[in-house]
Amino acid sequence: MRNRIAPTPQPARSSSSLTDAMRFAKYHALGNDYLVISQAELDKTQIKRICHRNYGVGADGILLGPLESKTCDFKLRIFNPDGGEAEKSGNGLRIFSRFLWDEELVLQQPFTIETLGGAVTCQVGADGRMVTVDMGKVSFDGSLIPVRGGTREVLHERMRIEDCEFEFCAATVGNPHCIVLCDEPTPELAKRYGPLIETEARFPNRTNVQFMQVLDRSNIRIEIWERGAGYTLASGSSSTAAAAVAHRLGLCDADIIVHMPGGELKISIAPDFSATMQGPVTRICSGSIDHEMFEER
Repeated sequence: MRNRIAPTPQPARSSSSLTDAMRFAKYHALGNDYLVISQAELDKTQIKRICHRNYGVGADGILLGPLESKTCDFKLRIFNPDGGEAEKSGNGLRIFSRFLWDEELVLQQPFTIETLGGAVTCQVGADGRMVTVDMGKVSFDGSLIPVRGGTREVLHERMRIEDCEFEFCAATVGNPHCIVLCDEPTPELAKRYGPLIETEARFPNRTNVQFMQVLDRSNIRIEIWERGAGYTLASGSSSTAAAAVAHRLGLCDADIIVHMPGGELKISIAPDFSATMQGPVTRICSGSIDHEMFEER
């Protein structure tokens, strides 16, 4: 029989601490990590604390759901770590789909999810680890993205940020994107100019930023600065927007592999620019968040 060490007596936990704990499940999609929380409401302060890498659980965002929807099978609310609500997230949708699969709320049949950026159709692969999302129609219309300057397709435009002039295109997948054309995207480039482009005056709702290099007819590479989250290893909506721009400019065919620091996503663009995304999801852990985390010290 193995020796056992007697545990040190611990003070009893308060009943309120146990009662107030909220459950979460944590996943990542190519290094972009989210917490799924089935909670009715979270305020901005709570979201920022939960996502904090030192004082909270740590995440690139929170997926609040499943919530009741009148138009879809499920409803999802998506929050960035700065507390702001996002219209859509490709990685977030894949993660949420995997969560629904793990909770046995969906099978292999397609199902629909309501987001602020529109309804999407998702399907989980047989082992649960690969998810396909119909991201909806990509638009380059400046009035819809929005980008100041009137109604037009925002393609091959230019802007000066500090000491650099950039050629860019813009698109919406239900959320805004600025795709900067460049020869060699680097993390340093994204971290330096991403936050400045995100808040540039021509983008009234701010914007996600991708620095894109076209490798060949079937492959592009991007570095990402995500609105409200910062430098990001991977992004599903960013991949969709960048691939759609590459196809719209005639630089790539309809099926494109998007290479990012976190890994690869497959994007397929239909003739009407409806986009389908396919990529992996990994479950990390699950647990509970104690009310004590929100107490001010």
